[in-house]
Amino acid sequence: MPGEHRRGRRKGMRLLALDVGEKRIGLASGAAGLDAALPAGFLLRRRLGLDVQAVLDAAARRRADAIVVGVPIRPGGGESSQTRRVRGFVKALRRAAAIPVYTVDEAFTSFEAEGLLREVGLEPSRCRGAVDAAAAALILRRFLEMTL
Repeated sequence: MPGEHRRGRRKGMRLLALDVGEKRIGLASGAAGLDAALPAGFLLRRRLGLDVQAVLDAAARRRADAIVVGVPIRPGGGESSQTRRVRGFVKALRRAAAIPVYTVDEAFTSFEAEGLLREVGLEPSRCRGAVDAAAAALILRRFLEMTL
Protein backbone atom coordinates (compact mmCIF):
# COMPACT_ATOMS: atom_id res chain seq x y z
CA MET A 1 0.00 0.00 0.00
CA PRO A 2 2.77 2.58 0.68
CA GLY A 3 3.51 4.49 -2.51
CA GLU A 4 0.52 2.90 -4.21
CA HIS A 5 -1.31 6.24 -4.26
CA ARG A 6 1.32 7.84 -6.53
CA ARG A 7 1.05 5.49 -9.50
CA GLY A 8 -0.61 7.02 -12.53
CA ARG A 9 -1.78 10.23 -10.83
CA ARG A 10 -1.84 13.38 -12.93
CA LYS A 11 -2.92 16.96 -12.36
CA GLY A 12 -6.60 17.45 -13.14
CA MET A 13 -7.36 13.73 -12.73
CA ARG A 14 -11.01 13.45 -11.61
CA LEU A 15 -11.39 11.28 -8.54
CA LEU A 16 -14.24 9.51 -6.77
CA ALA A 17 -13.54 8.66 -3.13
CA LEU A 18 -15.32 5.99 -1.10
CA ASP A 19 -15.93 5.46 2.60
CA VAL A 20 -17.05 1.83 2.58
CA GLY A 21 -19.19 0.88 5.55
CA GLU A 22 -21.45 -2.05 6.37
CA LYS A 23 -24.69 -0.21 5.52
CA ARG A 24 -23.60 2.63 3.23
CA ILE A 25 -20.80 3.74 0.93
CA GLY A 26 -20.05 7.45 1.32
CA LEU A 27 -19.02 9.26 -1.87
CA ALA A 28 -16.90 12.33 -2.52
CA SER A 29 -15.51 13.85 -5.68
CA GLY A 30 -12.61 16.12 -6.52
CA ALA A 31 -9.60 16.45 -8.75
CA ALA A 32 -5.85 16.15 -8.37
CA GLY A 33 -4.27 19.60 -8.31
CA LEU A 34 -7.35 21.21 -6.74
CA ASP A 35 -7.93 21.83 -3.06
CA ALA A 36 -11.58 20.77 -3.19
CA ALA A 37 -12.88 17.41 -2.02
CA LEU A 38 -16.65 17.60 -1.97
CA PRO A 39 -19.13 15.18 -0.38
CA ALA A 40 -21.24 13.57 -3.12
CA GLY A 41 -23.88 11.55 -1.26
CA PHE A 42 -23.95 7.87 -0.44
CA LEU A 43 -25.04 4.49 -1.74
CA LEU A 44 -26.99 1.99 0.34
CA ARG A 45 -25.21 -1.38 0.53
CA ARG A 46 -26.98 -4.41 -0.93
CA ARG A 47 -24.71 -7.20 -2.18
CA LEU A 48 -21.07 -7.04 -3.21
CA GLY A 49 -21.66 -7.32 -6.96
CA LEU A 50 -24.46 -4.75 -6.91
CA ASP A 51 -22.40 -2.42 -4.72
CA VAL A 52 -19.41 -2.62 -7.08
CA GLN A 53 -21.66 -1.87 -10.06
CA ALA A 54 -23.26 1.08 -8.23
CA VAL A 55 -19.80 2.52 -7.54
CA LEU A 56 -18.77 2.04 -11.17
CA ASP A 57 -21.97 3.77 -12.29
CA ALA A 58 -21.28 6.68 -9.90
CA ALA A 59 -17.72 6.93 -11.23
CA ALA A 60 -18.99 6.96 -14.83
CA ARG A 61 -21.58 9.68 -14.06
CA ARG A 62 -18.82 11.82 -12.55
CA ARG A 63 -16.40 10.91 -15.36
CA ALA A 64 -13.87 9.80 -12.73
CA ASP A 65 -10.39 8.89 -13.93
CA ALA A 66 -9.72 6.90 -10.74
CA ILE A 67 -11.35 5.71 -7.53
CA VAL A 68 -9.87 6.18 -4.04
CA VAL A 69 -11.02 3.83 -1.28
CA GLY A 70 -10.40 4.45 2.40
CA VAL A 71 -9.15 1.37 4.24
CA PRO A 72 -9.43 1.36 8.05
CA ILE A 73 -6.00 0.54 9.47
CA ARG A 74 -5.64 0.18 13.23
CA PRO A 75 -2.93 2.15 15.02
CA GLY A 76 0.22 0.06 14.73
CA GLY A 77 -0.89 -1.40 11.40
CA GLY A 78 -3.24 -4.10 12.62
CA GLU A 79 -6.26 -5.26 10.65
CA SER A 80 -9.82 -5.55 11.92
CA SER A 81 -12.70 -7.51 10.42
CA GLN A 82 -13.83 -4.25 8.76
CA THR A 83 -10.35 -3.84 7.24
CA ARG A 84 -10.64 -7.31 5.72
CA ARG A 85 -14.16 -6.57 4.40
CA VAL A 86 -12.99 -3.31 2.77
CA ARG A 87 -9.96 -5.06 1.25
CA GLY A 88 -12.34 -7.65 -0.23
CA PHE A 89 -14.46 -4.84 -1.67
CA VAL A 90 -11.34 -3.21 -3.16
CA LYS A 91 -10.31 -6.51 -4.73
CA ALA A 92 -13.75 -6.95 -6.35
CA LEU A 93 -13.77 -3.31 -7.48
CA ARG A 94 -10.32 -3.61 -9.06
CA ARG A 95 -11.39 -6.72 -10.98
CA ALA A 96 -14.43 -4.92 -12.41
CA ALA A 97 -13.07 -1.39 -12.92
CA ALA A 98 -11.51 -0.10 -16.13
CA ILE A 99 -9.92 2.76 -14.17
CA PRO A 100 -7.29 2.67 -11.39
CA VAL A 101 -8.44 1.99 -7.81
CA TYR A 102 -6.18 3.43 -5.12
CA THR A 103 -6.32 2.94 -1.36
CA VAL A 104 -5.47 5.25 1.52
CA ASP A 105 -5.61 4.82 5.30
CA GLU A 106 -8.93 6.23 6.50
CA ALA A 107 -8.18 6.15 10.22
CA PHE A 108 -10.53 8.38 12.24
CA THR A 109 -12.21 10.02 9.20
CA SER A 110 -15.73 9.12 10.40
CA PHE A 111 -14.98 10.56 13.83
CA GLU A 112 -13.60 13.73 12.23
CA ALA A 113 -16.61 13.95 9.89
CA GLU A 114 -18.97 13.76 12.86
CA GLY A 115 -17.12 16.68 14.46
CA LEU A 116 -17.40 18.74 11.27
CA LEU A 117 -21.15 18.12 11.09
CA ARG A 118 -21.57 19.14 14.73
CA GLU A 119 -19.68 22.38 13.96
CA VAL A 120 -22.34 23.31 11.39
CA GLY A 121 -25.20 22.39 13.73
CA LEU A 122 -26.10 18.92 12.43
CA GLU A 123 -26.55 15.89 14.66
CA PRO A 124 -24.47 13.04 13.18
CA SER A 125 -26.72 10.32 14.63
CA ARG A 126 -29.63 11.71 12.58
CA CYS A 127 -27.78 11.98 9.27
CA ARG A 128 -25.48 8.96 8.96
CA GLY A 129 -25.35 9.30 5.16
CA ALA A 130 -23.98 12.84 5.55
CA VAL A 131 -21.31 11.48 7.91
CA ASP A 132 -20.33 8.85 5.33
CA ALA A 133 -20.12 11.43 2.51
CA ALA A 134 -18.11 13.83 4.69
CA ALA A 135 -15.77 10.97 5.66
CA ALA A 136 -15.30 10.18 1.95
CA ALA A 137 -14.36 13.84 1.38
CA LEU A 138 -11.78 13.58 4.18
CA ILE A 139 -10.43 10.36 2.61
CA LEU A 140 -10.07 12.16 -0.71
CA ARG A 141 -8.38 15.15 0.94
CA ARG A 142 -5.93 12.78 2.67
CA PHE A 143 -5.17 11.07 -0.65
CA LEU A 144 -4.61 14.41 -2.40
CA GLU A 145 -2.31 15.63 0.40
CA MET A 146 -0.27 12.43 0.18
CA THR A 147 0.25 12.82 -3.56
CA LEU A 148 1.65 16.37 -3.41
